[in-house]
This record gives sequence, C-alpha cells and structure tokens, in this order.
Amino acid sequence: MSVDFSGRWAWADVHTGLIQHNVAIIAERVAPAQIWAVVKANAYGHGAIPVAHAALAAGATGLCVAIVDEGVALRRAGITAPILLLSEQPAEMAEFIVGYQLTPTITTTRGAAVIGNVAAQQNRTVPVHIKVDTGMHRVGVAPEELRQLVSYMGSQPSLTVEGVYTHFAVADEPSHPANARQLATFNHVIADLATIGVNPPLIHAANSAAALANPDARFNMVRLGIAMYGLQPGPGVADLCAGLIPAMALKGRVSAVRWVKAGEGVSYGLRKPLAADSLIATVPIGYADGVPRVLGGTNIQVLLNGVPRSFAGTVTMDQVMLDCEQDSMVTVGDEVVFIGRQGEHMVTADQWAEAVGTIGYEITCGIGARVFRRYQ
Repeated sequence: MSVDFSGRWAWADVHTGLIQHNVAIIAERVAPAQIWAVVKANAYGHGAIPVAHAALAAGATGLCVAIVDEGVALRRAGITAPILLLSEQPAEMAEFIVGYQLTPTITTTRGAAVIGNVAAQQNRTVPVHIKVDTGMHRVGVAPEELRQLVSYMGSQPSLTVEGVYTHFAVADEPSHPANARQLATFNHVIADLATIGVNPPLIHAANSAAALANPDARFNMVRLGIAMYGLQPGPGVADLCAGLIPAMALKGRVSAVRWVKAGEGVSYGLRKPLAADSLIATVPIGYADGVPRVLGGTNIQVLLNGVPRSFAGTVTMDQVMLDCEQDSMVTVGDEVVFIGRQGEHMVTADQWAEAVGTIGYEITCGIGARVFRRYQ
C-alpha cells in the first residue's frame, strides 16, 4: 500500500518560480558569463531535480554536484545538460562518471589516468575541468604542479580540458586581501597555460558571493549556489542580494494544545518555567527534521495564526512546543510557519543561522528527507 506523505503535518513549500526569478536576476548581473547552477546536497535541501529543471529553464547552461550519485540521479531524471562534479571522485566511480556523461574534476595524474582509461574502454572523449588550489587549501592541484598535470593529460587522447577553475575562501568578505591574492594567482595560472597552448573554453572562479561582489572573478562562467535559493552568501554581501527571494518555506500544523500553569516547565530539562498560565501548542517537527535543538534556547520566534510565537522549551527529535500565552483561539490543525512568511511577519533561514551561530546553507541543507517537499 502506498502512503501519501503529503498529509504529514510538517512540510516544506518550494517555489520553483522563485528559483527562476533569482537565477534570472543574477544572470542579468553577471552577463555575459554563463551560469552553472549548484544543486549538490539535494539542491541545498530544496530538491535537486525540480530545482535543476527550474534553473535550466531560467537560463543556466549547466549544473554542479558534489558526488557521483547526485549526478546519476539527475541523468536518470532525464536531464541532459552538462553536470560538473566539483571534486575528484573515487576510482571506483569512473565507469559511472563516463557512462552517465558527467564532467569530472581532475586534480591528480592518478585521477586523470583512471578517467582516461575508462573513457578509452568506452570509446568516449570526456571533457574534464581542472581545479587549481589558489589558496583555500581544500582540494585542487597546486599552481606549480599544474603544467605537469596538463602535460600528463595530453598523453590521454580520451580526455579534453574543457575547463579550469578555482574556489575563493573568503568571497563573502569582498575586502579581504585573500580574494585579491587568489585572483592574481588564478590569472597567472590561466596566462601560463596559454603560453603552452592550453586555452580552456570554460574558466570559472566565482561562487555566489564572488559573482555578486567581484566582476573580475566572473570570467566566462559562474557557479551559482546559495543566492539561487534566495539566501545570503554572507553578511559582507548582504547589500548585493537585493531582489533575491527565499524559495523555501518550512511549515507544520498544530497537533495538540494544552494549558500549562505558571511556573511549570515544558519539554526536556524543564528549562523555561512559564511566567504565566499559557496555552502550549505542539507541532510534530523536530531536530530530526532540521529544526536545530539549540534553537529552543534562542530568541527566534515562529509564526502561528500570523503571530510570532516563542519556543516553550527544548526542541525534541520529532516535536516542538510553542508558547501561545493567553491565546485560546489556537487549535489543532492551525498552520505554523517556521521559515517563511505569514501575514505581516517573516522568518528566514538566515535568521535561524545567526541565532545558532552557523550559516543559512547549513539550515536548509539540514531540513530532513522526511519533511515532504511541495513544489509550486
């Protein structure tokens, strides 16, 4: 028997029209650079397949993912656009990379050999992108080793260098001196490759923050991630996010109500004794669904019947309790907005992130798989 999970009293509304809106705004700003939409981590929690379709419809020309499984899922959904894997993958994945026509990132001669051998076996020519470590020191070939890698790849007739790229460590702080250092290093790399006749058609360095803040970093392609979802890459570029609209709302419904006397605590630890007799509303969503446990100890409020409500105590794995004070009109079935707009008020993932000391990326990525996504 199939189950309609859309009936669960916790869900996320994802507005694919707003994804298109955000992509279109940024496409206009970064033109003539093309956009490849970053849909890794289930499109930052929004749903990779619907978001990919929306981004491509809005003008993105390619997609970026983190792991092979993500790329394969997009291909099996019928998506034919280029899909870039953002790091070198395990050798065991090479057959899937080549077979599903994913674009690999290469950073080592070993990685080039693995992809090259499988491509030769399948009688394919595989376009690859080389990632250069210009200062983030996470993954990438060192600039001084790039010539050796490119020379080795020249011995692999089944490989063609389609792109060269890097990644900024502090793009969300536009005035940080590391940005200028990394960009200078990358420009030197590109110029050096040209002296040996290597001129990749795609050159990219900019994530969302750099795409918004640094025109010199756009080259002819940008990798659009968090801004596509309507969230800020960081406070340093907040003023550049005008016009972007969050595409996801996290919602639930009240499953139970009860009056609790003044002085009583609510939830694990009984940490917040009530100042007065209050109506407590329970909503079946918790930290297993992506509501951080520590959020219950912050000043963040959620929206219930258009009124901001505070958490009454600790967020539990599957449920939260809200302090509705003296509002006897709250009843089972009432809609609660955890992230999003209700009436005149709005709560954002960025506000959650600030309250718990993280970034908006982690908030939306953390919204669990058992939260049903509804697409508009």
